[in-house]
Amino acid sequence: MPDIKLPHIPEPSTRLAVKLNANAERSVVQGHPWVFENSIEKLNKKGEMGQVAVIFRKRDNAFIGVGLFDPSSPIRIKILHSGLPKIINATFFETAINDAFKKRATLLKTNTTSYRLLFGENDGFPGLIADVYSSVLVVKLYSEIWLPYLPTIVKNLIQVSGVSTVVLRLSRHLQQTTKRVTDGSVIYGSLAQEVVPFTEHGVQFSANVIKGHKTGYFLDHRHNRQRVGALSRGKTVLDVFSYAGGFSVHALANQATSVTSLDISKQALNVAVANGKLNAYTGKHYTIAGDAFTEMKQLIQAGKTYDIVVIDPPSFAKQQSEIALAKKKYRQLALLGMQLTAFKGILVLASCSSRILAEAFFAINHNALSGTKRPFKVILKTGHDVDHPIGFAEGAYLKCGYYQLD
Repeated sequence: MPDIKLPHIPEPSTRLAVKLNANAERSVVQGHPWVFENSIEKLNKKGEMGQVAVIFRKRDNAFIGVGLFDPSSPIRIKILHSGLPKIINATFFETAINDAFKKRATLLKTNTTSYRLLFGENDGFPGLIADVYSSVLVVKLYSEIWLPYLPTIVKNLIQVSGVSTVVLRLSRHLQQTTKRVTDGSVIYGSLAQEVVPFTEHGVQFSANVIKGHKTGYFLDHRHNRQRVGALSRGKTVLDVFSYAGGFSVHALANQATSVTSLDISKQALNVAVANGKLNAYTGKHYTIAGDAFTEMKQLIQAGKTYDIVVIDPPSFAKQQSEIALAKKKYRQLALLGMQLTAFKGILVLASCSSRILAEAFFAINHNALSGTKRPFKVILKTGHDVDHPIGFAEGAYLKCGYYQLD
């Protein structure tokens, strides 16, 4: 195996002993992966970045969990394991990665070459994402705690996935705060071009693994894109907040008569058009660049309707103070989408705002549609695809509803 090109950052040589308040203790025992700064009652020494922190119960000093210490974050300890004692070493990470890979087994039996191999906290790697695009693995870090352990983890990821190239991506915060690694670095193998082709349930796509959002693409909606594609044969489709055309391309590849991709980014729409052309299709592909709310209103005024309308916005509630406005926006989108959906058509409404729980999101849609005179029925409600397992409550961010409008 060629060398992994990462700086040598030694693991902290000592471990922290930690005690928490009662609520945080209970949270760790129940498997929650975050310990906040104000939950810590006692440390045996000042903690270092990435230092292993062993959490003991106050009552009897029994082991309850272990994590990595992050002095730069309000989430001061990111939990790796709770329950019976375990040693954090190369074997621990190898076992966790093998377990994560096994969870993706059913997906990897399909005609799909892109998947999320590690889903952060939900797979026991808080602050670390690993996505595979054909022979390229993209590792994205949201915390420096992983830097001492990264060579070991990357080696195990290469072995289990069989990739020939690894790219390192950093969160915006890390890009501004760390000088030890660089965003977009090729840390293993070589990369002929930054745009990497991959297959999703038989449909061809590409991801820019160096400059694209997240790790280059959004993999979480894969099963919904496949479902919309299957519904689209011979139909007209509107894909709102289309980004790189995930829903649009599946619809085209399944021979929709026409697909309209709407996004505020002209650059993203160019990618959507290019992704569409990777597949054989006979329908028309139109694009609209502009604000989704404004453009949808203009389409309504022009009398446009579509057999299938997909509305998959970015997160509207990235912080607690935005929840009320987010709910208002989801209601507006449901009503705009309803007006653009043809008779007997299907309206697909999605949310990736973790602070808007699924029950609340579906209630917003139901109440908005019920307030009109148009009959509808719920066809389906979906959550995460198999490579985005849910390991704790806040990990369940994605929800999607299918509504038939009569």
